[in-house]
Amino acid sequence: MDLALPFHARLTRDPAQGEMRDGSIRYLMMRPDALMGLFARLDAQARKAALAALSASVAEFGGRSVAAYRASGAAAPEPLMRTIAETSAALGWGCWSFAPQPRGAVEVRVENSPFASALAASGGSDCPCCAPIVGILSALAPVLAGDGAVAREVECGAVTAGPSCRFLVEPKRVSA
Repeated sequence: MDLALPFHARLTRDPAQGEMRDGSIRYLMMRPDALMGLFARLDAQARKAALAALSASVAEFGGRSVAAYRASGAAAPEPLMRTIAETSAALGWGCWSFAPQPRGAVEVRVENSPFASALAASGGSDCPCCAPIVGILSALAPVLAGDGAVAREVECGAVTAGPSCRFLVEPKRVSA
């Protein structure tokens, strides 16, 4: 995989096989409102469990993409954040920006999250809903903030009716 090329230049489409790939990584195009409509139809307890499961799944399988990007030359935090931001935008996951914070944390702001936008358009959400973004950030967390680091959504546009969502990647807390 040549990370010097933009995502869409790396993407190959094979209609005969019904797939698109970035190297060995297969991707899927799907309407965000169709995906997020599933969560809107669940009761609050089931919705939180399903969002947590989606986040864990994206951390696991999206973590394979992170590993592939690192193996392709984006091993250090700065090039990896740039690759993730560019790829996320190209995939329609909104516009990402990373900002270092005190004590080794990293704030990630996502403008126009498709996950939040889909639920905001159908009346909003009672809880943060950008589980796929939390999942990818969980896969990135050890590179950005060290082993044991965690990612969480601290502000969701589907809850606040705002244009952006905010996430925090924080180093592992050491108890005194």
